[in-house]
Amino acid sequence: QVQLVESGGGSVQPGGSLRLSCTASGSIALIYSMGWYRQAPGKQRELVAGITSGGSTNYSDSAKGRFTISRDNAKNTVYLQMNSLKPEDTAVYYCNADIQALFSKHRLNYWGQGTQVTVSS
Repeated sequence: QVQLVESGGGSVQPGGSLRLSCTASGSIALIYSMGWYRQAPGKQRELVAGITSGGSTNYSDSAKGRFTISRDNAKNTVYLQMNSLKPEDTAVYYCNADIQALFSKHRLNYWGQGTQVTVSS
């Protein structure tokens, strides 16, 4: 089985920073793209940032210039460094990855359980 486990969420004041981590574990052959999504109350889940296995990145307009996504392929881990946080960044943040399991010919899409980020004074 493959699973994604996030950590690093919490409460922070506006202007503060948080670093989210997500580690994939299980019978993994290859990890393709990884990314972070978020869902605020009453809103649809949206992409925050993504990163390919080769390190190419993309960001939502709201994340550009403030958030940085990175990954450590040796640790099967993706990170999201969030700076200059705003109250509107408050949401549950989910890790997402396309993973090919051992002995499988196909890649599947996996989600983490989510971690709460709250930005408030």
